[in-house]
Amino acid sequence: MDLVNYIMQGKKHYQEKLFTQFQLSDKVPEGNFYRRLKDLIDLRWLYKKTRKYYGSEGQRSIDPIVFFKLILIGYLENLGSDRRIIATVSMRMDMLYFLGYDLDEDLPWHSTLSRTRQLYGEEVFKLLFRKVLSQCIDKGMVSGRRQAVDSVPVKANASMNSLQRKQVLKDAEDYASSLSDDDDAINIDRDDTNEDQSVSVSKNKSVEQHHKWKQKAYKDMPGGSDERSKFVSNHTHYSATDPDARVSVKPGKARQLNYHAQVAVDTASHVITNIEAHTADKKDSQCLPSVLTSTINNLKENGLVIEEVLCDAGYSSGEALKALEQHNITGYIPNFGQYKAVREGFTYHEQGDYYQCSQGAKVEFKKIHYSHDQYGMRHYRSSSKDCRQCPLKSTCIGKSNEKKIEVTVDKPFYDRMHERLQSSYAKTMKKVRSSTIEPVLGTLVNFLSMRRVNTRGLKGSNKCMLMAAVAYNLKKLMKFKAPDVIAMVKRVEKQSDKRLQNIFFLLTALMMHHRMKINFLKPVLYSHQ
Repeated sequence: MDLVNYIMQGKKHYQEKLFTQFQLSDKVPEGNFYRRLKDLIDLRWLYKKTRKYYGSEGQRSIDPIVFFKLILIGYLENLGSDRRIIATVSMRMDMLYFLGYDLDEDLPWHSTLSRTRQLYGEEVFKLLFRKVLSQCIDKGMVSGRRQAVDSVPVKANASMNSLQRKQVLKDAEDYASSLSDDDDAINIDRDDTNEDQSVSVSKNKSVEQHHKWKQKAYKDMPGGSDERSKFVSNHTHYSATDPDARVSVKPGKARQLNYHAQVAVDTASHVITNIEAHTADKKDSQCLPSVLTSTINNLKENGLVIEEVLCDAGYSSGEALKALEQHNITGYIPNFGQYKAVREGFTYHEQGDYYQCSQGAKVEFKKIHYSHDQYGMRHYRSSSKDCRQCPLKSTCIGKSNEKKIEVTVDKPFYDRMHERLQSSYAKTMKKVRSSTIEPVLGTLVNFLSMRRVNTRGLKGSNKCMLMAAVAYNLKKLMKFKAPDVIAMVKRVEKQSDKRLQNIFFLLTALMMHHRMKINFLKPVLYSHQ
């Protein structure tokens, strides 16, 4: 019996064939991700859009469609370098089929990807993003009505060791004027660095004084003596490797050279409606006007209008709130920490523009003072005669002779936002924002190769972020199964009035609530009461 079992035992012998009949289409299953993706996206429009980047002489370049598909694979597979993309694709039959390559065809050299990425302008990457977004909208995944906005730091392709001190100049204005006679120098500064690699004496002195205080205050803390990482500033240092990168830090993490990705996400099916790169030294509130404009344009192309925007307190500023009202958008943004809705012990009288204390004394408006960054403050002061004999003087003004109150010139915008945030609907929107935007940012950073950009410069970083967003939206599009009723109502919504648009949104919310098992319908019903 044992002998029979031994004779029946199989043993595989391998010998390469010189010739073989083989078709990738026969070996890639029908349900394979890349086979379905190949049928989903049509990139033939790239030939026309990229034609202007090529001349009539020299060697033939990589096919634009092949280039973008290779880059897309890099983000879909979370591959951080062009070398890894080529190495991975060469071992995957489904990826080769997606590219249109046979097993015996040589793939492009990895450096070709880097050169082609630099060759193409941002507009090609933005157009690809908008076309994929349009596919998501046509499938009924995007309502457009409510957008959640947030940012995430993305590590630049440069180390802290590349930091160099800026040149200290006695008069930066004289230096700038001296460059006016040299157009080439101006172009280099504007195109390559976007900022003079110099700093005034006064600014350099104030930064150094702050760092000396910091070093003394934190000398007993771990890492307190690390001059390179802990005591550098964007005012006094720049990266020689990537001049657009900026030093930034988040609580609990080390300082590093970063960019900021500003992301807008639709709350219906969590589709990214806009993504753009900003320098890491800009506040979120400074970026919001640009993000709003880009998101509005992306959705306007498909007949959608933004009505609400959800952000965290980092986006709170007079400039940001003005931008929302200019676009007739209702914002839900917690006011920044120093904002005071009321002054305890003082009543404001709008018709006379003055404050009145509990003792009846007036604190009258005197002037508006603008800081170096054009941030305006309204100054109010009382009369020293009124305060001299006041029984509350010690607790109100101490040793001063008069009461001083400073209020931002944008206080009416903050007041309207404060009043709006007191509703139960606003509290629900806070939960909707966090449950919408935070998972998207986590997916981009951890699973779609956006933890670190593999290019240099602000424009190159923007290309990387756009491709990561394209990969994310394509994954959502591949998984989404829209009920026929949603697709039908979506077609009606594009050509109908406001009432039918509201009906469409309610139907979409009901479907999403049932399908995704999330508490999504409650805020929708609140908004239509």
